[in-house]
Amino acid sequence: QVQLVESGGGLVQPGGSLRLSCASSGSIFRINSKAWYRQTPGKERELVASITRGGSTVYADSVNGRFTISRDNARSTVYLQMNSLKPEDTAVYLCNWVGDFGQDYWGKGTLVTVSS
Repeated sequence: QVQLVESGGGLVQPGGSLRLSCASSGSIFRINSKAWYRQTPGKERELVASITRGGSTVYADSVNGRFTISRDNARSTVYLQMNSLKPEDTAVYLCNWVGDFGQDYWGKGTLVTVSS
């Protein structure tokens, strides 16, 4: 079964940067949108950023201007560039791809910790 695999998480100091990547383990077709969510204990999963097939992007207010979502169609990879990181950005970041026919793919997540 095709899976999404995230990478790039880690420990970073406040004000630092990280770039997350999400790639599929096999071929996935007819994907309409790709998104990054984040999850912290006791809180609901939060949409961080998304990008549609046409290139339209949406960002959470809390990350707008600091994070950038992008994609490499040739590599079937989506990225999340995170700059000016804050302690409140600490979370497990999960990748989600949604298809034209309702296919819903999730990765297992990558941990981002922002701490001095």
